[in-house]
Amino acid sequence: MGGGGRPEVLRGELRRILLESLPAAAVQWGRRLTGIAALADGEHLVTFADGTQVTTRVLVGADGAWSKVRQLLTDVKPVYSGKTFVETFLFDSDTRYPESAQAVGGGSLFAMGEGQAIFAHREPNGVLHAYAAVNKPHGWAAGIDFSDRDRALACVAAEFDGWAPALTTLITASATDPVAREVMFMPGEHTWTRTPGVTLVGDAAHLMVPSGEGANLAMFDGAELARAIVAHPGDIEAALAAYEKELFPRSAVAAAEAVAGFDVCFGPDAPQSMVDAFAGATA
Repeated sequence: MGGGGRPEVLRGELRRILLESLPAAAVQWGRRLTGIAALADGEHLVTFADGTQVTTRVLVGADGAWSKVRQLLTDVKPVYSGKTFVETFLFDSDTRYPESAQAVGGGSLFAMGEGQAIFAHREPNGVLHAYAAVNKPHGWAAGIDFSDRDRALACVAAEFDGWAPALTTLITASATDPVAREVMFMPGEHTWTRTPGVTLVGDAAHLMVPSGEGANLAMFDGAELARAIVAHPGDIEAALAAYEKELFPRSAVAAAEAVAGFDVCFGPDAPQSMVDAFAGATA
């Protein structure tokens, strides 16, 4: 919005807008991928959980962090960053939780200490969307019964003992069941050998630590892939090669920037490191 260079939109609304722009049958729901078999000349046989199969000349893996399509290209797997984010939502916050609403303000909140943080941002209709980030071993969340909302939220909030109530309320007052998300990432210089008929976009191609750019990059990948296909009519291999030639360095730069931002948020100098980063951006 406005004249800024970083417009924002609710992901759900963007998803709705994009889906409504497509023909009704363009997206088929409930078609979980279970297997892929390579055929001749770059074709692949794709099998779904309902038993149906499709033979395709172009297979684009847009299937996220644990992409099955990626397995055709590389055996490199995501690794754990050392951080787990617990996602919460507060509803009607201005009326029910005015101190938390005031702390978040009209935009976003970053409250950080070494190795942990509470992030939150405002959404329409008084919704506060928050993440409690903790530095924990891989599998820590599995030891918490997240089906017991109150107990799980109390367990997470205990990690922020001594923090201001306006901040811990963003955890304890969640109107939804908390969701723990282990932050995984792919190596920043991750590439693969050109494989006929297959490529990747989004997190399947370049999973990285949170930076606010993941969805942006995924959409840009899709646009650039389409551009490459249009630019090489009748030669899909040339199109995929051209797309990946630009994808790899673009992804490496974004991944490095994401890691740097993660260090700002969770490094030993936080939150001063964030203050310095903003000061440098506005100087």
